[in-house]
Amino acid sequence: MSKNSSAASAGRNVVVVGTQWGDEGKGKLVDWLTESAQGVVRFQGGHNAGHTLVINGVKTALHLIPSGIMRPGVKCYIGNGVVLSVGKLFEEIAGLEKAGVEVRSRLRVSEGCPLILPFHAAIDIAREAAKVKAGNEKIGTTGRGIGPAYEDKIARRALRVMDLKYPERFATKLRELLALHNHVLKTFLHSAELAWDEKIAGYMKDGEIQFDAVFDEAMRQAELIKPMIADVSRELNEAHKAGANLLFEGAQGTLLDIDHGTYPFVTSSNCVAGNAAAGSGVGPQMLHYMLGITKAYCTRVGGGPFPTELDWDVPGTPGYHMSTVGAEKGVTTGRSRRCGWFDAALLKRSAQVNGLTGLCITKLDVLDGLHELKLCTGYELDGETIDILPAGADEISRCKPIYETLPGWTESSVGKTRYEDLPVNAQRYLDRIQETTGVPIHVVSTSPDRDHTILLHHPFSA
Repeated sequence: MSKNSSAASAGRNVVVVGTQWGDEGKGKLVDWLTESAQGVVRFQGGHNAGHTLVINGVKTALHLIPSGIMRPGVKCYIGNGVVLSVGKLFEEIAGLEKAGVEVRSRLRVSEGCPLILPFHAAIDIAREAAKVKAGNEKIGTTGRGIGPAYEDKIARRALRVMDLKYPERFATKLRELLALHNHVLKTFLHSAELAWDEKIAGYMKDGEIQFDAVFDEAMRQAELIKPMIADVSRELNEAHKAGANLLFEGAQGTLLDIDHGTYPFVTSSNCVAGNAAAGSGVGPQMLHYMLGITKAYCTRVGGGPFPTELDWDVPGTPGYHMSTVGAEKGVTTGRSRRCGWFDAALLKRSAQVNGLTGLCITKLDVLDGLHELKLCTGYELDGETIDILPAGADEISRCKPIYETLPGWTESSVGKTRYEDLPVNAQRYLDRIQETTGVPIHVVSTSPDRDHTILLHHPFSA
């Protein structure tokens, strides 16, 4: 076979990333795009992420398993860039199976995934408590151990999925980890003085995580997960060569990226499109299209700067409208999301670091009924005007947004599937987003339902 014919037979691959602070509606779009894909890949984060899918009016919340699981026959992969709580994975599998979704034969888990274990969550919770006690602002973690698990990975001491296959090796590494982390918990974080919920307390005695409780549970979980453990890198490369279309599903959002986000108020992984390669074991030449998921306004959960934030808890205000109409609560945490105007200068930064091919605007329908909209095109920072989000939380916290005012609309955009059927001012608003960000809008979502989607250019089309 010639090089040209071989290349022509290979599949086309799309990376879906959030362009704000997460919660942009990636789950629905991944599910919708999976109609054109044979595999969906999760490549970073842990069960601190959450995607809500609405299919025929029925809601399904996913935290670890790729959103493509809702499409029969589609293979789902958890790549090496994900930190994995095996217990949470099987809780999710049980919920899906109860709903009649077949999971186990279609899910492949990388043997390179670092494991999240009970002491990771304990450290996460204790650190946030220590910040509060010292009068400092919390990072706003979910308390699920994601950050500490990534720390162990970077320090080259993590227990990984592959270690579950070798009990003696697992036990040796676990004892070493517990010696370190229990010392930190007791000596520096005063764990014996904290009130632990039952999920952590069951593993703990006198402020220390107990070996037997963690080891015994891990060995029980090992028997369940072994049939799903795979060389995900090899399987993805083989699927691509065989002509499969692959969808790479990011968690969180670009402004929570450990390198490119509002540091230190960020997550512990790289959320940008380029990490789809490293976090799953494929070459960057296999990433063909980068779709940026973008709310028609902005939200963020947890601490950190937010230049366009509004009074989202005051009835009668635009921010309150966004919060209530948009049902802005975190899928994983249940925390209320802070709400604000659309930030084009922020999106320029996301477009730059992700190499975005096109945008998908979600939750446009939430803006129905607002008579006036504002769109941030830049900032005043220390007496200068800038048109792109600066790096790091300190500078961003000093940014004063520069707004354009646009007319809103009273007509409904809910459920529209053709661009020309949108209210005229909604079309003008979207046109202005394209002009100010420099990225074309290829998809518009007009409700959480799978079918309420306007397609202007399909990401899987060359």
